[in-house]
Amino acid sequence: MAGVGADGIVAGRRVRERVPRRVGVVGYGRLGQSLVSHLLTQGPELGLELVFVWNRDPGRMAGSVPPSLQLQNLAALGERHPDLVVEVAHPQIIQESGAQILHHANLLVGSPSALADQATEQRLLEASHRWDHAVFVARGALWGTEDITRLDAAGGLQSLRVTMATHPDGFRLEGPLAAVSSTEHRTVLYEGPVRGLCPFAPRNSNTMAAAALAAPSLGFDRVVGVLVADLSLADMHVVDVELTGPPGPTGRSFAVHTHRENPAEPGAVTGSATVTAFWRSLLGCCQLPSRPGIHLC
Repeated sequence: MAGVGADGIVAGRRVRERVPRRVGVVGYGRLGQSLVSHLLTQGPELGLELVFVWNRDPGRMAGSVPPSLQLQNLAALGERHPDLVVEVAHPQIIQESGAQILHHANLLVGSPSALADQATEQRLLEASHRWDHAVFVARGALWGTEDITRLDAAGGLQSLRVTMATHPDGFRLEGPLAAVSSTEHRTVLYEGPVRGLCPFAPRNSNTMAAAALAAPSLGFDRVVGVLVADLSLADMHVVDVELTGPPGPTGRSFAVHTHRENPAEPGAVTGSATVTAFWRSLLGCCQLPSRPGIHLC
């Protein structure tokens, strides 16, 4: 049995002491608050250590985040030596700071709509390979992610359509979509390629963006996103995923339709079940190897 030298080397390889995985959280809205709470209460027993929390408005952390954990300048995150940085803020953070974060740590993206911008996606991939850090993407409210990915890899995916419906108060829309009237009982605000939706509904298109990443043969340009304002859905987000495969020998196609009803507080952007799913994504990516590239988690 090999011995350990004074310099911590066993049989020619350096051994690092087992230390808690150091996690930083970027964003302190509802999702960020939940993750911070989980990390503070459950993290130590799971080998996870919260090392910083950053929010665009630092005042929001007052009284709930210990001052020693509050990071005032996101550019200084490297001083906290994180192993994983979790983004639950806004796609703009990924676009502006994602590559810089990858210089220091693995990145868990909570706003995958940011990757609809091809320049952002390319910057993340380049930084991931340059610094040997992984880009994980939380699946969020997307049901059946692994099945979609497996079907796509096998060449069995011909079309993928994701419809997200909720009350108009649950949307945070920009540009031309912000001006669309939704006084009807049910109004289709957008139907088309996911890439075209993400810039104008950056906080309401993340499930669709995750679907585009799960099906790279279709991607952001061929996965169809549908955004629906429904006045009857005051306390719920509804996500329908419809996919088909190519016609078989009989001329009929494989097809799947899932319907997901996610309870949500009135006006909330994130549904209750999505908060739980994100915590599971965080735990999941902490158990995966740090390999360059973009990986759904």
